[in-house]
Amino acid sequence: MLNQPMLMQKAIEELNTVVGISRWVQESDLSRLNYVKACIKEAFRLHPFVPFNVPHVSVSDTIVGEKYFIPKGSIVLLSRLGLGRNSRVWEDPLKFKPERHLKMEDGGEVVLTDSNLRLLSFSTGRRGCPAVKLGSTITTMLLARLLQGFTSKFTMQ
Repeated sequence: MLNQPMLMQKAIEELNTVVGISRWVQESDLSRLNYVKACIKEAFRLHPFVPFNVPHVSVSDTIVGEKYFIPKGSIVLLSRLGLGRNSRVWEDPLKFKPERHLKMEDGGEVVLTDSNLRLLSFSTGRRGCPAVKLGSTITTMLLARLLQGFTSKFTMQ
């Protein structure tokens, strides 16, 4: 966000609108901070905190994506970095664009997980991160309070 001050300003403006300038963001505010959460989701997409998922073993022969055969007993790893930067999944995959996560048909809340499996920050299913809610809340609170408490500027030297 330091490289794109307009995006940082947009997140600060959302904070000022939702929270105001006279108090710190609270957990009860988080559901209305969609742009801030979209920035976090975009950061997770471009820079996953774990580059690969936990290895899994195929319990039966299977075909994935209608063309990849995975024999029973194979160890399967998924590159989160590769998935987040895949041009077949994401338009302009190397560009930081939080708006891509705001395009919701129902106009609902931005969540930091992805049911379409294009983004696996917290993994998914019964082996997914048990602290996904805690991690999402802490990450959103941290970014929101950093934006509220500090003025940042990136300068090239």
